[in-house]
Amino acid sequence: MKFVIAIIKPFKLDEVREALTELGVQGLTVTEVKGFGRQKGHTEIYRGAEYEVSFLPKVKIEVALPDELTDRALETIQRTARTDKIGDGKVFVFDLEQVVRIRTGETNAEAL
Repeated sequence: MKFVIAIIKPFKLDEVREALTELGVQGLTVTEVKGFGRQKGHTEIYRGAEYEVSFLPKVKIEVALPDELTDRALETIQRTARTDKIGDGKVFVFDLEQVVRIRTGETNAEAL
C-alpha cells in the first residue's frame, strides 16, 4: 500500500478528484495549505500600499492506495493537475505499513 500526497493549484481540485474517482479511488482527504517554492510569491497592492505575498494558496490531497493502483493514480494526478506553468505542484509517495478502519476493525487493503 502507498500513501500519496499531492500539492496542487486550488482551481484544479475538482478535475483531479473527478479523475481519481473514475480511476476507482474511493476516498481522499483535502486540506487548504499555503506554500513557498519556485514561484517565489508575487506583489500585490492593497489600499495603495504594495506588499509581497510569499506563501501562495495550494491544496493538499492525501490518499491511501493499493500498490496496483498507485502508478495509474500518479499519472492521473500529473495529467489533470498540469497547467504547464510554474507552481503546478508536487506529488509525494510513501510506503504505508498498516491501515485500520476504526468502525469495523478491518485492516490494510480491506480498510481502504
